[in-house]
Amino acid sequence: MAPTDKPAAATGSAPVRAEKKPAGKAPIKTSSGIEKSGASGKRKSARKETYSTYIYKVLKQVHPDTGISNKAMAIMNSFVADLFQRLASEASNLAQYNKRSTISSREIQTAVRLVLPGELAKHAVSEGTKSVSKITS
Repeated sequence: MAPTDKPAAATGSAPVRAEKKPAGKAPIKTSSGIEKSGASGKRKSARKETYSTYIYKVLKQVHPDTGISNKAMAIMNSFVADLFQRLASEASNLAQYNKRSTISSREIQTAVRLVLPGELAKHAVSEGTKSVSKITS
């Protein structure tokens, strides 16, 4: 029996063992989930995926001389993320109703018709159809 072990019968509990610490400096996880190296102390920045670059590119195609503030970009990014979430959820539901495991362009087109109102849906469907035909040819 090791010197750190206590007999279970004498104390009425399970044996207690001392844990060994690994040699060297291992990465330390902070409360935000970011790993920090023990040696240098520099943080690895957390990656945040946004639609900002794409929104900016489209803005420049439509209005080349117009800029956008950080607050407006945050609003636009939130808008695009919300719209994507709604369309993806609706397309997923449509695939499940039809007992399919794949979301195709047909489900996306139907989701667009259901989620977007009137004229906006018609324009979105025509642009989507144009894009799909351009890719397939």
